[in-house]
Amino acid sequence: MYFSAYMAGQLTCISELLIFLSGMNNIVEVIRKDLWLNSNEKDRISGERFFKEEIKLYGMKATMIRKISDKYRDQVKTLPKEEILQLCEELWKSGYFEESIVAIEWVICLKKQISADDFRILERWVHQYVSNWASCDTLCNHPVGDLVMSYPEFLGDLKRWTQSPNRWVRRASAVTLIVPARKGLFLPDVFEIAELLLTDKDDMVQKGYGWMLKAASEAHREEVFQFVLKHKAIMPRTALRYAIEKMPEEMRKKAMEKG
Repeated sequence: MYFSAYMAGQLTCISELLIFLSGMNNIVEVIRKDLWLNSNEKDRISGERFFKEEIKLYGMKATMIRKISDKYRDQVKTLPKEEILQLCEELWKSGYFEESIVAIEWVICLKKQISADDFRILERWVHQYVSNWASCDTLCNHPVGDLVMSYPEFLGDLKRWTQSPNRWVRRASAVTLIVPARKGLFLPDVFEIAELLLTDKDDMVQKGYGWMLKAASEAHREEVFQFVLKHKAIMPRTALRYAIEKMPEEMRKKAMEKG
């Protein structure tokens, strides 16, 4: 135990020294060195089990990713928003899951500064860099979803995303509306996106729009129930089960009836 505590202290000193030696211009490289220093093979192998698709991992627990994100956020928070977004883009480019989460955490902390002008940046990240469900959901539930709540004119963009050949962009079109749907917002748009994705063959997309409907049912249970009944003949069972998960048992039974 003493040795582990000693090594943790040493790693902290090393990372702080790296910041000092490299300067702010190389902060991304400093973060990458720190991620490597805190990674391990056991967590990498364990982490891979959460994903069906191939994923690049350093290998560490979520608490460690958050700790590193917080530490370097304090180093960059005084920079202009545009520079922080550029640093985030560099993190996304590596393809490493942990770097994407650091980038998203930083954008979440920029919430009060993010404006409509930044939507295209976030949209580009969805299209170019998102490659797994966790990055997709973390980015879209919060930064993208918050932006759409503030600027509903981007709902049309979400509907266009439903036609993308990229499974993660299609999933993003739905999971972006999870938080607004829970608040009872945008119900007609929720239904329109669900209809556009209704017969999608990809299970990750089915789970995404089913989750969106489930979120909408918290404020509009009867309306979502009627939507499910109307479409259950062609709605994939995966999406249907997600959509009715929070409904009373009698409703769930009726929704699951065949014929």
